[in-house]
This record gives sequence, structure tokens and C-alpha cells, in this order.
Amino acid sequence: MTRVATARMAVLGTIVLAGAGCGGCVNISAPEKPIEINLNISVTQEVVYRLDNEAKTLIQQNPGIF
Repeated sequence: MTRVATARMAVLGTIVLAGAGCGGCVNISAPEKPIEINLNISVTQEVVYRLDNEAKTLIQQNPGIF
């Protein structure tokens, strides 16, 4: 074997050993308790009304109708 082939084999062996050593590092499991999401939401509503000047005077002149 030449030096290049030996170096390639050494690098390949190192990569394989490093990959095998990290194989059991990652563990995925479901949580035991349910996930809680707390949202503090404030909902406000604003009603704005506008009357036409003619409607305003009509209401003032005839308060018994409304």
C-alpha cells in the first residue's frame, strides 16, 4: 500500500469509529405530562355610533317615537 491509501484507510476508520460512538447519543421519547399552553388574552369591544344632524334633530323633536 502507498502512503495515500494508508492515510485514506486511517481517515475512513476514524470516521466509522466516531460515527459508531455517537450512535446512542440521541434519544427521542414522548413527554409523560401533556403540554400546557397558557394564553392571557384580553378582548375588548368598542361600539361607536354616529347620527346624522337631521336624525338628531328629528329624535329631539319627537322623543316619544324613539
